[in-house]
Amino acid sequence: MPINQVQFQRGVSMPEFFERYGTEAQCTTALEALRWPQGFRCPRCSSSAHYVVGHGTRKLFQCCQCRHQTSLPAGTMMDSTKLPLRTWFLAIYLISQAKTGLSALALKRQLGVSYRTAWLVHQKLMKTMSQRDSEQPLTGPVQMDDAYLGGERPGVGGRGSTNKVPIVAAVSTNDAGNPLRVKVGPLAGFSREAITAWARVNLEPGCDVRSDGLSCFAGVIDADCAHSFIVVGTRKPRDLPQFTWVNTVLGNLKTMISGAHKAFKFAKYAGQYLGAFCYRFNRRFDLQALLRNLLGHVAAAAPTRDLHIRAMAGVAEVHG
Repeated sequence: MPINQVQFQRGVSMPEFFERYGTEAQCTTALEALRWPQGFRCPRCSSSAHYVVGHGTRKLFQCCQCRHQTSLPAGTMMDSTKLPLRTWFLAIYLISQAKTGLSALALKRQLGVSYRTAWLVHQKLMKTMSQRDSEQPLTGPVQMDDAYLGGERPGVGGRGSTNKVPIVAAVSTNDAGNPLRVKVGPLAGFSREAITAWARVNLEPGCDVRSDGLSCFAGVIDADCAHSFIVVGTRKPRDLPQFTWVNTVLGNLKTMISGAHKAFKFAKYAGQYLGAFCYRFNRRFDLQALLRNLLGHVAAAAPTRDLHIRAMAGVAEVHG
């Protein structure tokens, strides 16, 4: 049986990670290079002339032109953090190398911080991943399917559960039928209008979309995409090669939810969890590059205040 090259690829080992980013000084140097690859630029006036006040993560860069002061984490997703940079870098490493994601509870244990702190770091990293992957719509042939997902929480089972959320999954493929990129997102419901709104954001006009016979999928036509459908009936996924990859993606997603994220309010957190899943899937061919990319994206992401995250999310779930 041939080895799956994606499954067995070489990622970044823990000894390698600590060799590169094991000290605060190494993380400081790396973050400075990520923020200003061409050298310091004042975030206010863009001047390069500056001098440094202090040292380490506490050092401030003061612009000689406008006198504005900024720190290394300021203006990034790590803005106003009290955590050492090495803790942030370790969290980014752990999340980037985990195939099925990592819960905030697992992150708490790995980082040696409180659950509240781990949850905030987890939310900020997922938001970064979700925002970055939402910027590029799918192109070319696209397989699309619907599903209901949600964690294991008390209440009505099946599709009637109050914690079940309708989602749509779409996978773009090349001419040989191999998967390129994926988009998965929550919907208000399976209506033509909801599919149209989702497609306008996530699909390039002119896409050739193939779905099952669910009538709402015709909404992609209103988003200037071509549409064809196959009535599935009682056939099993293995009997439908036209939907091989979208079924594979949904299977992987359900494994992630049931494995790493056993119970959370899916209706509240769905967007970020699904966005983080897509981020990892779309960069699955190179785990080493995935770590570099996520470090860079966190350094480039606009800050989100802790209070804002808590206000949006409410009380954090224990297993999220």
